[in-house]
Amino acid sequence: MAAAQPTVRHYDTILSPVITEKSTLLSEQNKVVFRVADTATKDEIAAAVEALFKVKVTKVNTLVVKGKTKRFRGIKGRRNDVKKAVVTLAEGQSIDVTTGL
Repeated sequence: MAAAQPTVRHYDTILSPVITEKSTLLSEQNKVVFRVADTATKDEIAAAVEALFKVKVTKVNTLVVKGKTKRFRGIKGRRNDVKKAVVTLAEGQSIDVTTGL
């Protein structure tokens, strides 16, 4: 089955890659971490990754990171919640997130 052509909806689903120590270690296990839209479902995320990067997705795990409470000049504020997706790719496939789209 050929991957679908990327649409605007796919670009709205995948916001950015997450580049941290932990996500770099996960890349050794054919996993890539993305920041995704709050309303995105696992099926939408899988379809977007397959269309944008031309790879086969085997599994998608999602998590919502709650925003931290921070102070700025004595005023309490709160960061936004962020939804992340850990995408497992088929054996032998990879995505180089440092190059961008």
